[in-house]
Amino acid sequence: MAKKKTTGGTPATVALDTAGVPFTVHEYAHDPAAASYGAEAAEAMGVSPDRVFKTLLAETDGALAVAVVPVSGQLDLKALAAALGTKRAAMADPAAAERSTGYVVGGISPLGQRRKLRTVVDSGALAHPTVFVSAGKRGTEVELAPADLVRLTAALTAPIAKG
Repeated sequence: MAKKKTTGGTPATVALDTAGVPFTVHEYAHDPAAASYGAEAAEAMGVSPDRVFKTLLAETDGALAVAVVPVSGQLDLKALAAALGTKRAAMADPAAAERSTGYVVGGISPLGQRRKLRTVVDSGALAHPTVFVSAGKRGTEVELAPADLVRLTAALTAPIAKG
């Protein structure tokens, strides 16, 4: 996988460049009417939905946390809370997610967020040589090694996806 240098780019691609991590940017024509941003990305890129991961924000005991799960499944909130050692988790308000990360819903990347949040990546990501996550805007994904994703986000890995 070749490292693609970006000029400016998104905070996610800038973070990858700064860290010296190899990655590839994949762009596709985003349809604003798409029912699922992640499924749209997988289909547009011709990639298995098991390798494309969505970034979700949850509120856990009063603090925001990031969950990265495959678009082929759903976030198991109880498993996320258990992984973080909290009593419970609920999906975060979209406006709070946007304020905290600096990204818009549908384009939230786990990389280059405005505030460093506790992050959990579904352990299924480690089964793939590379995974895809949002590059920080709708219609743009970055492909990178799952170990690099975990390292750069200081994530825990745990089975937090269901379905």
